[in-house]
Amino acid sequence: MSGAPSERLRTTSGSPFEAAFGFARAVREGDRVIVAGTGPVEPDGTTTPGGAAEQAARCCAIIVAAIEELGGSAADVVRTRMLLTDPSDQDAVGAMHARFFGAARPAATMAGVAWLCRPEWKVEIEAEAIVR
Repeated sequence: MSGAPSERLRTTSGSPFEAAFGFARAVREGDRVIVAGTGPVEPDGTTTPGGAAEQAARCCAIIVAAIEELGGSAADVVRTRMLLTDPSDQDAVGAMHARFFGAARPAATMAGVAWLCRPEWKVEIEAEAIVR
């Protein structure tokens, strides 16, 4: 490839895990935005109260805010991954995913995992977007 390398941009959501574990909420390189696995963390660092639907909504809101901060929108999302600790939460999490990303219809994966960073987390979501 020729030409100057594109500038790498990063954003943070304020999650205490970002500084402690040394990562950015999202990184934009060229037209690609990659959003890290996003748990249901409130601005004060606590976990979003409620069930899987409420936690998934919080994860999606954080993801969309990160993409918007880097110049994109929910419509630009092309890939998501939803990690669940309980398979019975799939309908609730899927409904929230559809609420935020249904118009974009990204390629999506939903998988069960044994645990997430905090024992009360029911879901963690990551996303990728192409911003044109």
